[in-house]
Amino acid sequence: MGADIKRGSAEMTAAMLISGTIGWFVLMSGQPVTSVVFWRCVFGAVTLVAIAAMLGLLDRRHFTRRAVLLSIAGGIAIVVNWLLLFAAYSHASISIATMVYNTQPFMLLGLGALFLGEKITTTKVFWLSISFAGMLAIISAKPGGGFAPQDYLIGIALAIGAAFFYAIAALLTKLLRGTPPHLIALIQVVTGTLMLAPMAFAAAAPSGAEQWSILIAVGVIHTGIMYVLLYGAIQRLPTHMTGALSFIYPIAAIVVDRLAFGHALQPIQIFGSIAILLAAAGMNLGWKLRLPSPIKRRREGRTA
Repeated sequence: MGADIKRGSAEMTAAMLISGTIGWFVLMSGQPVTSVVFWRCVFGAVTLVAIAAMLGLLDRRHFTRRAVLLSIAGGIAIVVNWLLLFAAYSHASISIATMVYNTQPFMLLGLGALFLGEKITTTKVFWLSISFAGMLAIISAKPGGGFAPQDYLIGIALAIGAAFFYAIAALLTKLLRGTPPHLIALIQVVTGTLMLAPMAFAAAAPSGAEQWSILIAVGVIHTGIMYVLLYGAIQRLPTHMTGALSFIYPIAAIVVDRLAFGHALQPIQIFGSIAILLAAAGMNLGWKLRLPSPIKRRREGRTA
């Protein structure tokens, strides 16, 4: 294994483990979701400015009108995504919200077909069907862990909405090839800061060292550092390894939810989660269905 592969694997693993713990930080902060996302954007922006400056990326040539406008639009989408996902944690648990959130590749599939003319193949429809079956299994489950049935369904709906807005952000990012990803992330969190400032300042300010420590960690570690690790890994790893290591995130989220809050998945929820992760793996890793050709089928019919 080459040095780049080893480093990229370590960076991707670290980024996914960091992502898997964010639910704990959000719930333990004791702050409204809007405040958590606002401070995530503030401290994330400070971190990304410092990193971009060190990398020599704060160059006017990168800030074209098109790049800035698309990044702002993506920032609006990514901030709405964070708001919905963080709200889902308290309604349906970190585990369930994260699993449902992993339907995002299929949201991107639909958007790509509508706006980028990308082809939807039989294989992609197959994986979409598997994911949908997993979603139905999770929805049909009786919520555990003290969650009311109505809250549980609200949490699932919020997670679906979060996946949709993440797909929009990813679609817009696809249109920004050539723009340093650190700058895209920086413009996104600055956009989020401006979006949420009125709501954040209207709410009670965080109090005490513990709350501030959690919010700083969400901004610096889960945003600034995580973005750098993730983008470094993407640059060094082949696509199939990036896709495979991305599944550390939901597994880490389930472990954190179990250890921190005692939430265990029911058998049907486990089935649904496995179906969603399997389908997402099939999409991300490019697994293809091997269907016999028409000529082969006719030959087999003659010899039967």
